Amino acid sequence: MKNAAAPTATAEVQAADFTALQAKALLVHARLCAEYGAPFPFFSTKDPLSELISALLSHRTKNADSHRAYQELRATFPTWEAVRDAPTEAVQHALRACTWPEQKAPRIQAVLREISQRCGSDAPCSLDFLAKMPIPEARAWLESISGVGPKTSAATLLFSSLRIPAMPVDSHHHRVAQRLGLIGPKVGEGPAHKLLEALLPPGWDAQQVYDHHEALMFHGQKCCYFSGPACGRCVVLDQCPFGQARLGRPA
Repeated sequence: MKNAAAPTATAEVQAADFTALQAKALLVHARLCAEYGAPFPFFSTKDPLSELISALLSHRTKNADSHRAYQELRATFPTWEAVRDAPTEAVQHALRACTWPEQKAPRIQAVLREISQRCGSDAPCSLDFLAKMPIPEARAWLESISGVGPKTSAATLLFSSLRIPAMPVDSHHHRVAQRLGLIGPKVGEGPAHKLLEALLPPGWDAQQVYDHHEALMFHGQKCCYFSGPACGRCVVLDQCPFGQARLGRPA
């Protein structure tokens, strides 16, 4: 009988652990949203295809530099099919403000070609149809494109005019979540997406998901620095094993 009951007991413990972790995530959410002034206005009104290209440009690049590169790309080429069909050297020159333009130019052109082929059109199609898909399917469609990972797919759905509640996890968000113990110390940014999104209530809308992402990101930028975090003024220190250990406080 003990052997038969063991799986049930284990499942109950796992459910209790998840419930506690979710409660912690929501407490952190509330405090950080209050600290940084949520609700936060959406920073972008781009259509989803434009947001996808913008997200690809942002990889390992400062926001100001990727924004300059995006603006130069749009100023140089009137349409996305013009970007797709241009000499790669011309696209690379337009992207010179961002890191690794020699890699991003051919990658973006390849993405635009693949989308055109999937849509059966000479011009890159609108990605507005993603709004009609369940979120996991929309993300899977995007992530099946070479070079598009979970952060880019989520950013495309959430940040664009679609306003679909898929949560991206950037390096700041990831670091804060890891130090808080919301994810394990060896969980990378990619796998963190599913784990952290699972902690959010399923009924949350795009604004709530956006606020959660932005609040954790702001905390990483303004307090929970990669080097020398300001643990002494952290509003979620009592929830943070990393900060308590760093300050020598009992957990």
